[in-house]
Amino acid sequence: MGRKITMAALREIQEEHFRWVSTGGNEGRCANLSEVILSGIKLRNINLNHADLSGADLSSANLSEVALRGANLRGANMRSIYLWNGADLRDADLRDADLTKANLFNANLTGARLSDANLRGVKQKGANLSEADLTKANLTKAKLTKANLRGANLTDTVLISADLRGAQGLTIEQLREAKTLYKSRLDPDLMKQLKEEYPRLLEEPKSEE
Repeated sequence: MGRKITMAALREIQEEHFRWVSTGGNEGRCANLSEVILSGIKLRNINLNHADLSGADLSSANLSEVALRGANLRGANMRSIYLWNGADLRDADLRDADLTKANLFNANLTGARLSDANLRGVKQKGANLSEADLTKANLTKAKLTKANLRGANLTDTVLISADLRGAQGLTIEQLREAKTLYKSRLDPDLMKQLKEEYPRLLEEPKSEE
């Protein structure tokens, strides 16, 4: 069900967390926001690096420029979340998180763990997903044009009707590990290679994804 929290309590947690980060853990305490309901909240330019937000409800929240490097967001509800203007999620744990229709404009998700995450309909512009683990993630109808996917793990990733045109660093070696690329859009060279070497990935999946 999640637990509610007052703005006063949240500010106190933020202050204690900032002291914890600033002193290398010698003062303050790491923020524990696990299972907290923060739906629709607006948080700008705050530091929640390494905080615990596992299972939190962040749906439709606006986290512009928020630092979440190494944060635990496993299983979090992040539907329609706004992670704008360089939000930092490097090395964050987003396994099993729901990012349906999330806005990742200029977000940095380098090295983020996104296995089994739901990224259906995600939108981005300038997002960095290099070295991210997208194993078994669902990217149906995701708009990933010009995203940085260099070194991203696409093993068993569902890419139905995804737009991957202009994606930086994307290779045939990555794509061949995907579960499906049915109706996805790719740059001409990659599409030609897929049709010639891995045509099964462009076929309609036998079971519903």
